[in-house]
Amino acid sequence: MTETTEKVDLPASVSTTSGVKGLVDAKITQVPRSFHYPSSTLSNNRPSDISGLNLTVPIIDLGEINNTSARNDVVSEIKDASENWGFFQVINHGIPLPLLEDIKQGVRRFHEEDPEVKKNYFPSDSNKKFVYSNSFEDPYKSTPLNWRDSFTCYLAPDPPNPEEIPVACRDAVMGYSKHVMELGTLLFQLLSEALGLDSEVLKRMDCLKGLFMLCHYYPPCPQPDLTLGINKHTDNSFLTLLLQDQIGGLQVLHKDYWVDVTPLHGALVVNMGDFMQLITNDKFSSVEHRVRANIDGPRISVACFFSSSLFPNATVYGPIKELLSDESPAKYRGITVPEYTAGYLASGFDGKSHLSKYRI
Repeated sequence: MTETTEKVDLPASVSTTSGVKGLVDAKITQVPRSFHYPSSTLSNNRPSDISGLNLTVPIIDLGEINNTSARNDVVSEIKDASENWGFFQVINHGIPLPLLEDIKQGVRRFHEEDPEVKKNYFPSDSNKKFVYSNSFEDPYKSTPLNWRDSFTCYLAPDPPNPEEIPVACRDAVMGYSKHVMELGTLLFQLLSEALGLDSEVLKRMDCLKGLFMLCHYYPPCPQPDLTLGINKHTDNSFLTLLLQDQIGGLQVLHKDYWVDVTPLHGALVVNMGDFMQLITNDKFSSVEHRVRANIDGPRISVACFFSSSLFPNATVYGPIKELLSDESPAKYRGITVPEYTAGYLASGFDGKSHLSKYRI
């Protein structure tokens, strides 16, 4: 048994390289202690009677976006959701339903490959465009550990060569990412308009410059009340687009309550990232969210982050000048995306806001 294995109290038959899926394949019936979260962290913190509270994440229909009147309504809905929730779901977004199924199946196929195949994609080389990680081998792992395995694919500004992506998900990743970039372009236009600015402002700021895909595989958990799929965090991005399957588990913190983001077939979840809150000077909110573990599974999710992450990007981002005034001065100092990302990752999803460190 390796030193790493002893630290994370794995059964002797399970290798750290096989990930959380390896635990489930070994038919464990108890969650190892290294995954246990305090009961206070796991609590939903919700009153018994929620009938008087509006605890439903907004759903916005983009189907009539080319109609001027309908577009104005959508912009108003996006403004309200971005200010008050930081989250919304979009339907009729233009990405074909078969493509949504293809990417979910591709993610599942890769994660269900032999561990020896997946091991080839561990982050041994910082220039890799496709990286596999799991809770045991993740250099930025949280404490306690999270009940999930993941892969990351860096798509823009430097797209990977197709052969850098595993065959199991290659076509799906390449096809889906093109549509995500198109939808992202539209959403940044609508968000610009929701700020009362020209529709191309956020695009001109290079908010679309970077894109990476983070695809999670949450195996069924024998004791889901003891752990989390992912601990609470905000996103290191301008904007995040999430495709989730029908199993559920995503929750957003709203008015101090954990609210389920109920899966809606064909919908995509959109949320503001830390950089969106920074450049909008708190007009739009990057809010905490998490994923609960589930006895059902595997649960598949595909998160696309508009951020250049750790890749070189010298642009310094601060609050947009048109949004500032004597009554509303800048609340944050400027920072580059790579500098912010390095600190964000080093914090290891400790449940604390990294953005608050840059508040003036």
